[in-house]
Amino acid sequence: MQKLTSPEYNTFSCKAAVLDSKLCWFDDDCILDMDHFVKRLSSIKEKGVRPDLIGSIITHYASKWLPELSDSQILIAIAKESPESVTTSWMKKRFFVETLVGILPPEKESIPCNFLLRLLRIASMVRVEPAYRAELERRVSWQLDQASLRELMIPSFSHTCMTLLDVELVLRLVRGFMNLDEAVRSGAALIKVVKLVDCYLAEAAIDSNVTLSEFVTLASTLPGHARTMDDGLYRAIDTYLKAHPEASKQERNMLCKLIDSTKLSPEASLHAAQNERLPIRTVVQVLFSEQNKLNKRILDYSGYCSGMLSPNIAQDAPANCPSKHEINLQKREMKRLKEDVLRLQSHCMTLEGHIEKLMEKNKRFFIWKKIGIPTFRGKKIEEVEKEGEFGIVKDKTPKKWRKSLS
Repeated sequence: MQKLTSPEYNTFSCKAAVLDSKLCWFDDDCILDMDHFVKRLSSIKEKGVRPDLIGSIITHYASKWLPELSDSQILIAIAKESPESVTTSWMKKRFFVETLVGILPPEKESIPCNFLLRLLRIASMVRVEPAYRAELERRVSWQLDQASLRELMIPSFSHTCMTLLDVELVLRLVRGFMNLDEAVRSGAALIKVVKLVDCYLAEAAIDSNVTLSEFVTLASTLPGHARTMDDGLYRAIDTYLKAHPEASKQERNMLCKLIDSTKLSPEASLHAAQNERLPIRTVVQVLFSEQNKLNKRILDYSGYCSGMLSPNIAQDAPANCPSKHEINLQKREMKRLKEDVLRLQSHCMTLEGHIEKLMEKNKRFFIWKKIGIPTFRGKKIEEVEKEGEFGIVKDKTPKKWRKSLS
């Protein structure tokens, strides 16, 4: 096997060697006695060890005390075989979590965010003191852009909460992130958090017990300009509507107001245009948005081609003029875009016709109901007249009455 000599490998090897040398300072008593470990860790901090190494030592030993903090299934299986009672194990975990929170380095990059989320999961389960939990939430919010969806899906351990996931906890984490300084929560970090929240909403929306207010509040906590594309939010809203078929028209309108139709991809717009769960107003907005995008592209292509075919092309055109084949391709693209626009316009006109028919049908129904005239379902007027229902005689029916029925 070829030996790795890259700079990343050398850096990792040096860090691992330093970590091993620090771990040699800890004996078996540190594993058995938490107080002894804290004293040894304090002596290491006084010697000026880097915060990231201190964090590595804490995460290494924490997985021994709390197997849930490790990804190793073997440790979890060993922990399940412990003969301790549930109450003793519960109290011991609470003591370990509160002690670990107290010795965490204050530096931001010293502890991975996923480790903090796993620690927060155990803290929620064993009901640690509110001060320790608030400190963990503050640390997670500080580096929420580094979190993964798997670790963020913390179950709800409260008996008063009806949802499977702790949506209120994630809402507090997102609000804590938005309260950070502008330099910390802007740029790439904000975009990552937006994608993370949209994916979390799509998972939480499957739960039928998630209320509309919880969903809307979490989705609207992040600013709209942070979403370059609304496909993730549209997927979450569509999932919510699937899991909540009893949602009223007003609730569906409230959800769809979160979507910016101009930020949907062509695939998402096509799906939304055929989605029967969305309100008609939202579908029409999506269609008009796509029509405007196509019109803009047609204008851009038209201006580009007219510039190439202008009489001053020798002066205005760049040095590398497009070939005849490229011009033909652009013309065919313009023709295809015009056909798409006509197709969308036809679809919009069809939708408008359906809306007008529905409105006219409802209007006639209410007018007939008001004057007390029954509707003849499944029968022609001539058949009703022949049967003599309601005492109507064909020869004696006034012309105006016959015209109104026709």
